[in-house]
Amino acid sequence: MEKLNIAFYTDTYLPAVDGVVASMLNFKGELERRGHNVYIFASGRKGQRGGRKLFLYPGVPLRPYPQYNVALFPYSSVSKLGDLKIDLIHAQTPFVMGFAALIASKIGRYPLASTFHTLINNRSIVDEYYPKSSSLKGFARKYLWLYTKFFYNHSNVTIAPTESVLRMLARYGISNTAVVPNSVDTRKYRPGIDGSGVRKLLQIGSREKVILYLGRISKEKRLNVMLKACKRLRLSKTKERLRFVIGGTGPAERYYKLMARRLGVQDMVQFIGFVDSKMLPGLYAAADAFCMPSTFETQGIVCLEAMACGKPVVGADYLALSELIKNGKNGEKFAAGDYAGCARKIERVLNNPAAYTKAAVSTASEFSIGKTTDRLLDIYNNVLSEWAIN
Repeated sequence: MEKLNIAFYTDTYLPAVDGVVASMLNFKGELERRGHNVYIFASGRKGQRGGRKLFLYPGVPLRPYPQYNVALFPYSSVSKLGDLKIDLIHAQTPFVMGFAALIASKIGRYPLASTFHTLINNRSIVDEYYPKSSSLKGFARKYLWLYTKFFYNHSNVTIAPTESVLRMLARYGISNTAVVPNSVDTRKYRPGIDGSGVRKLLQIGSREKVILYLGRISKEKRLNVMLKACKRLRLSKTKERLRFVIGGTGPAERYYKLMARRLGVQDMVQFIGFVDSKMLPGLYAAADAFCMPSTFETQGIVCLEAMACGKPVVGADYLALSELIKNGKNGEKFAAGDYAGCARKIERVLNNPAAYTKAAVSTASEFSIGKTTDRLLDIYNNVLSEWAIN
């Protein structure tokens, strides 16, 4: 295959760590291992330095979530694309950097692929991250899908990470779509990792059962469901002592800490804050099960990482998680928002977590970096072929 020069445009980048960043870096690493060049154009912090293949555009921090920055003027990026002999632009997000990718594709006449990673139109996202003015929120809710449709329909292909997201995009009138799942690094995340060091660091007793959540701590992730399930499990007088470990940061961290206290489960819930990527495999290994109560997931990379480590996932039966989780095999699903169902399913997997290990690892293997990159390159080549004809 001919070597490609690819430009990734993204509104989120290191040091912020989220599903978009993880997916993008996995693809970048594998594409470059195969001889392609990947250049990243990203919003950055003031004073943050770029590199030979990294171009940062300073911005202002997003107030509710200061790890993220909004680039102020990234449109000059188009001048660099010619020098880099870019073959294709891939927008990872549809915001300021994504719009810059769209402008660059039109001015420089480059084919554009765009990935729909995030449910930016979700009501809880609008309520949490957009201006507090009710009129502005109403405006955002009304016009976000119009912008989303405009943006993605001006791409040569819109990439959805799952079939459920593909169907949702079709319902909203977004065409020319294809599925390319985000990948999981099955060399980094695998069964048999020793989690005893992490358990010791977190002062988890040898007989304690650990239910892990990792991700953004925000209201759209619906951690209230998991915390209420925690209370129900306490009242059920389950035999084992349970520890709910919540890793990550976000605008609702204080909100959920107060909720845990109000529910009387603060002694069962441990907020551990930001987790360095080097610690992640050991943290998954230290857990007995992973819980994802969110109805916001377009795929759920952390769920795949947990499965790759052999851990059953208990998740909401909604959107991408409905596809990913198979009851009685790699995990258990509960009705979205049903904390009693969540508690029952957690209890079920904890009765015999090892029974889920083989299927969980098998599921994750289908999302290995190699397999998903093969699919991504097929999409790129299709776009480039059609572009050459037109």
